[in-house]
Amino acid sequence: MLREVTIENGIVRGLPAADPRITSFKGIPFAAPPVGENRWRAPMPAHDWDGVLKAFEFAPVSMQGKIGINKEDIYTREWNVDPNIPMDEDCLYLNIWTPAHRTDEKLPVYVWYFGGGLQVGNTAEMEFDGERIARRGIVVVTINYRLNAFGFLCHPEITAEAPEAPANFGHLDQQAGTQWVKRNITAFGGDPDNITIGGQSAGGGSVLSQLTSPQNENLFQKAIIQSGIITKLYPGNRTPGIRSNLAEAERDGIEFFEFLGVSSLKEARNLDAEYIRDKSIEYRKSWLHWGTVVDGRFCVGNAFELFLENRRWMVPVLFGHTSSEFFSVPDVKTLDEFRQMAFDMFGDDSEKYVEFCLKESEDLEETLKRASVSAFEYAIRIAGQANEDTGANIPMYYYNFDAEIPGYDSPGTFHSVDLWFFFETLAKCWRPFVGKHYDLSRQMCNYWANFIRSGNPNGKDSTGEELPRWDPYTPKDPYGMVFRDKSEFVREQPSDLMKFLVEQYFKKK
Repeated sequence: MLREVTIENGIVRGLPAADPRITSFKGIPFAAPPVGENRWRAPMPAHDWDGVLKAFEFAPVSMQGKIGINKEDIYTREWNVDPNIPMDEDCLYLNIWTPAHRTDEKLPVYVWYFGGGLQVGNTAEMEFDGERIARRGIVVVTINYRLNAFGFLCHPEITAEAPEAPANFGHLDQQAGTQWVKRNITAFGGDPDNITIGGQSAGGGSVLSQLTSPQNENLFQKAIIQSGIITKLYPGNRTPGIRSNLAEAERDGIEFFEFLGVSSLKEARNLDAEYIRDKSIEYRKSWLHWGTVVDGRFCVGNAFELFLENRRWMVPVLFGHTSSEFFSVPDVKTLDEFRQMAFDMFGDDSEKYVEFCLKESEDLEETLKRASVSAFEYAIRIAGQANEDTGANIPMYYYNFDAEIPGYDSPGTFHSVDLWFFFETLAKCWRPFVGKHYDLSRQMCNYWANFIRSGNPNGKDSTGEELPRWDPYTPKDPYGMVFRDKSEFVREQPSDLMKFLVEQYFKKK
């Protein structure tokens, strides 16, 4: 087993995982600490060290709102269980799980970006244990990155100091971590030319940002986007997105500095990190206030629109969502408002839309229920149509996670619950999962490992049997894998309403 390896900054030692055939390396620095003069700068090269770095524990999590406080919050109950987890601005570290015995094995590599709205989250969360995926012959890497104001603040002085990297420091951390993997993963038995980037929620959105950044040529070969590709449907819906104007984001930074009580970048860099964290939470105008900015460097436009225009790295993509998350619903109070919204959106085609939603009922509640659609499914089906219409025809694989989730809270397939399954970490969860859940988790982990290996999720299950066939998504065959009690490829067309909405998206372009 590779328990001790030499990388660009020195020697690093890992530990046997729970399965001793896997070695885990935790807390390896991939960049210099982003503190002092490095606060609000692109990540700088990591420092060399003498002797052996003992990579035995996760590094502190990024600065963020305090963890594990609201016990009634489902995410606190599910994952953020340790209110005393170490937190520090010095946070640019990554973790590796490898099954390799030798450095020349050239195993496929999976690089993971965690979610949390770019505001919270960390690599030490229980569900992100890479051991089970590593048992499939994959080298798994989880990358920490700066969040909220530390990762996404803009200011004219920052731009003047580094016009080549004026914003999106959290995304630049993800990029730098992945570049570090490209340079160093051979030491862990990985193949630097077979890297898949993946993430969920804001981590999936980060994958989309990396896919559409012109700076990432040859950095990765495949991508997995879980509940992370989305676009606005109905007026008034709150959709996570990007700040489209660097100058506007800079003005917000000026206002925030005033709120901090400082008048210069130098003064702001001298402030205590906990003070900035607490004041940024007090200042933010919405939970997702700090986020991706179109800076003309890393981010050159709306990532979803860039993806549709093939202004992206043309690699196979696996994407999907859970069955009950992020539904778009018309924001209206009466049927007259509903009809007016329909006309404003669809013009002469509005009666067709109203017919889909009203059917034989004039009840507003029923109408809105029929009009609600998964914002993730909507975006994915648009992406699939564009993939064919533009002639790209890059392999895309679509899934819908619809498993029964046990527990006293009867949560349904809430946003992020699928993390337990494809990482195959159900045993770490408090929920009373039973055999069918473990069988489904095993299958999902196998599909993910197959895709990471080859860009195709198909192959054999751990039982030796062929997994249910998962065909690529095309507009002609817009089918996907449905993960219920077992994996089942469902050959059903999208609803008439969904077809109409996708047609209207392109009609308005």
